[in-house]
Amino acid sequence: MSQADRNNKPAPIRLHIGGHEKREGWTIMDTLAGPHVDIVGNCRDLSQFADGSVEEVYASHVYEHLSYMTELEPALREAFRVLKRGGLFRMGVPNLDVLCRLFVKFQHSMQVRQELMRRIYGGQTDAYDYHKAGFWFEDLSDMLKEIGFSGVQRVDSFGLFKDTTEQVFDGQRISLNVSAYKA
Repeated sequence: MSQADRNNKPAPIRLHIGGHEKREGWTIMDTLAGPHVDIVGNCRDLSQFADGSVEEVYASHVYEHLSYMTELEPALREAFRVLKRGGLFRMGVPNLDVLCRLFVKFQHSMQVRQELMRRIYGGQTDAYDYHKAGFWFEDLSDMLKEIGFSGVQRVDSFGLFKDTTEQVFDGQRISLNVSAYKA
């Protein structure tokens, strides 16, 4: 019997958007069904979760797939809406600042630059694998604060999952990892 059953309280929801690695205590939501997916859906519509019902939201390299003009801010507002007061939001996105600096290094071969372009524009392996937004900390931080998040900070590593947030390219982390709280 779990602790939640003993206390007659449901276990806290820890939502992993776009996850691929099953982990005890995490609910995985992804746009494509698979054996690892608990909920088929996307970060733009979290209507299956009530306001303030989620303890943590974690999204590794998801939000860059949204239009920065029409989809990004509403999706981040959805994450804010479903979080409980004091809930933790963690997101990793391609760090456009780092990727651009790496790309313009003229000593890189064409093959290496093409790999960097995949990090910037998406792998383009299916209809969802295209990037529509670029991120750097200052603008992302401002947007999160405007939505209502507090304690916005850049994080070197979340240490939760073996995913793109941990990738290093040419000795540099290519992911902009940010954590914030719902005050």
